[in-house]
Amino acid sequence: MSKLKIYQYSVALGLCLAVASCKAPVAETATTSTPVPEAFGTAKAQDTITTAAVKWNEFFKDQNLVDLIDVALKNNQELNMTLQEIEIAKNDVRVRKGLLLPSAGIRAGAGVEKVGRYTSQGAGDATTEIKPGIETPDPLGDFTIAAYANWEVDIWRKLRNSKKAAVSRYLASVEGKNFVVTNLISEIADNYYELLALDSQLDIVKQTITLQSNALEIVKIQKQAARATELGVKKFEAEVLTSKSLEFDILQQIKETENKINFLLGRYPQEIKRTNTNFLTLLPASVSAGIPSQLLMNRPDVKQAELELIAAKLDVKVAKAEFYPSLDISAAFGVQAFKPSYLFTFPESILYSLAGDLAAPLINRNAIKAEFSSANARQLQALYNYDKTILNAYLEVSNQLSKIDNLQKSYDLKSQQVDALNTSIDVSNDLFKSARVDYFEVLMTQRDALESKLELIDTKKEQLNAAVHVYRSLGGGWK
Repeated sequence: MSKLKIYQYSVALGLCLAVASCKAPVAETATTSTPVPEAFGTAKAQDTITTAAVKWNEFFKDQNLVDLIDVALKNNQELNMTLQEIEIAKNDVRVRKGLLLPSAGIRAGAGVEKVGRYTSQGAGDATTEIKPGIETPDPLGDFTIAAYANWEVDIWRKLRNSKKAAVSRYLASVEGKNFVVTNLISEIADNYYELLALDSQLDIVKQTITLQSNALEIVKIQKQAARATELGVKKFEAEVLTSKSLEFDILQQIKETENKINFLLGRYPQEIKRTNTNFLTLLPASVSAGIPSQLLMNRPDVKQAELELIAAKLDVKVAKAEFYPSLDISAAFGVQAFKPSYLFTFPESILYSLAGDLAAPLINRNAIKAEFSSANARQLQALYNYDKTILNAYLEVSNQLSKIDNLQKSYDLKSQQVDALNTSIDVSNDLFKSARVDYFEVLMTQRDALESKLELIDTKKEQLNAAVHVYRSLGGGWK
């Protein structure tokens, strides 16, 4: 067989192998499944004005709360950890960008080699005359100073898509930080209103203790006048002691809530400065929900999920490019000699090289297929996470809007209940003094009034928190 035919067969075989290696599987298409509704709940489409556009320091009117949030945004450990994740993602972008450029360096080396005299290399070295008067040393040294460069040509956009995926993940980490900010602001506001509610409940309990103590003195006087029994006295004493025990329970809750706020602010325990006003007179902030499609632009977690989906799609393209041949170019230029004194003897000591390497996967295609399948699965996983995040955002807003409406109705009814029980306390006390009702009815009336007042304060707290939660659910707080 002639050399020409062998060459032709070799070229044909190489082309067949290249074509076979270029065949890549097709990725599954990742598209969102369900469109976002036009409005929240069953209502018709509303105005596009949304509370999410309001800055947090304008949404909250209490300056003490604003000051607490401002400290937390500087000192909160979780937020600072998230900022470091952004730095990590930024550095990954720099790494991916660097892979697009040639890598270059300088290399200096020295070595010695002694081969057998009766070998092809030894015989060649012994019979080779370099220059008259210059003998080949034995053993043979090797001294090199050279600059080198390597570059992978991005034929299939593998490296560029990898860089774009890193950029998307960097942007996703920024949105992750914004989501942490939104939740942090909401959590501080929740605990601040919890603290105000506990202060108000503590005042109510103290007033009740005073009222019950007065009733105890009355029943003691009635016992001396034989109008009451020792049982009545003990019942009133037990009620006073129960209320005093409740007072210390609330004091403990106040301390724990203060420490929770201090933890969010990244500082050791200290008193939380707060507004000293009638808690029941506080009004929840007014909110405008806008339309559901605005969640895609305002919710940081939705934007984060979207960017992660974009990065996952790019990862599929990168994995697919592994099936195609890659082109590497390498070059070197420098000086080389067997003695250091000959290194700068030009042009004899000059070395240079330029090579191109085209390689296509063949044997390890199963590993590449597995990586491609994993990238495709991660793409679908990111899609499902994106759909889930949008659905969760919509339901959160819908729940909180419904809660605001129902809490207002509940608060109105409980206010009427408290007014009625306050009146019944005065009536029961007057009737008890005239022995027209027994101590049991007085006790039950005072107990019902205390419970209803505490429940009213809880409802007010839930109203204030519901407005904050709507603000958070709409994507407000991070701007």
